[in-house]
Amino acid sequence: MSGQGSTPRTWAKRDYHRQWLLRQADALMDFFQYRTINPNGGFHELTAEGVPLDPGNAVRGIHVSARMVHCYSIAYLLGRPGAGEIIDHGMQYLWNRHRDERHGGYVWSLDDDGAVDATKQGYGHAFVLLAASSAKTAGHPLADRMLADVSEILDTRFWEEHHGAIAEEFENDWSPIGGGKYRGQNSNMHLTEALMAAFEVTGERLYLDRAERIADLVIRRSAGSVGFRVAEHFDADWRIDRDYYHPNEMFRPAGTTPGHWLEWSRLLLQLWSLGGKQHGWMAEAAKALFVQAMSLGWDKERGGFFYTLDWEDRPAKTSKLWWPMCEAAGAAHFLNEHLPADDFYEDSYRLIWSTIANRFLDHAHGGWHEELTEDLVPAHTLFPGKGDIYHALQACLIPLFPASRSLTRVVHEVEGRI
Repeated sequence: MSGQGSTPRTWAKRDYHRQWLLRQADALMDFFQYRTINPNGGFHELTAEGVPLDPGNAVRGIHVSARMVHCYSIAYLLGRPGAGEIIDHGMQYLWNRHRDERHGGYVWSLDDDGAVDATKQGYGHAFVLLAASSAKTAGHPLADRMLADVSEILDTRFWEEHHGAIAEEFENDWSPIGGGKYRGQNSNMHLTEALMAAFEVTGERLYLDRAERIADLVIRRSAGSVGFRVAEHFDADWRIDRDYYHPNEMFRPAGTTPGHWLEWSRLLLQLWSLGGKQHGWMAEAAKALFVQAMSLGWDKERGGFFYTLDWEDRPAKTSKLWWPMCEAAGAAHFLNEHLPADDFYEDSYRLIWSTIANRFLDHAHGGWHEELTEDLVPAHTLFPGKGDIYHALQACLIPLFPASRSLTRVVHEVEGRI
């Protein structure tokens, strides 16, 4: 059904839809704010019913704490009571527990007794950079030190100037894992997000330059060479490894992952806007990635995105996860705002949010179902409980603010004028 007369065509400009999105965002912040603080530091992961998965000596991954800092920095900038305590709780845990004072960098996971996985992961360091940038926008006193520290580590340990991207992983003492042969797009994609946030909060051009170089490597050259299907796995020279397999299907699934095509679509338009729209290829690539994801990744019979495809574009892992839906909603909105050529993006936006509302929102317990079967029934084969707040909160809030900068920055700019 299309809008008529004076009613805005796009849902994102309709008062009711905007209020609905804000209610969903508020419900997510309620769900996590009052359930996830671990009194021993960091944050609990939650069961489907919203109670701690392991109320005892739980393992805490770095990305969970960093994402909570990022999300509740946004909440703090919106004026949400109690959000500052969440930021401080997460920042203290990142700085005092995850940070390796002996070797430098930030370890991957901890429990109350110390490091469980002491490796240094590019993915984790990308989220520490994002957390520090968001916390700086919110005015946290540790933010400048953490931003300087993680930036130095990324520069001296991870960044590979000859490639224009980061290496993936190291042992605790910075010796390469597996001979240093693996390179991954996922860590570099999230670093692109974090580099843009760091540029916005510091004005240092190097952050933006590096974000543009990663995008050029991973999308323009690599994805562009295979019909804008984003390859996940590469060798040390950034040649696509189509046969790569790792048992951790949560972070390193085989084949291709349409959700990342959608995530890159939005990030490219943000990067294009942030850089003054100088690189026209970014807008064209953003369109191509979104169209490919909707054409190849969307289940036209049942709805939702297949988690992975093989290299013949056939569904491989047919579970439907929450985070590709979130990234699709954000990408459709950015495309609607920047490149409103036809109704495809708006129609997609409506289809995505309608599927989320009817299938992914957990109306019984709160939060979102993070995994559904191919037939859209809640399941827990990849994830044991509730997905963290990061993807879903951003999906709800992105359409409410200008599609020009990172969410933290635009919230700061818009709310700061009120």
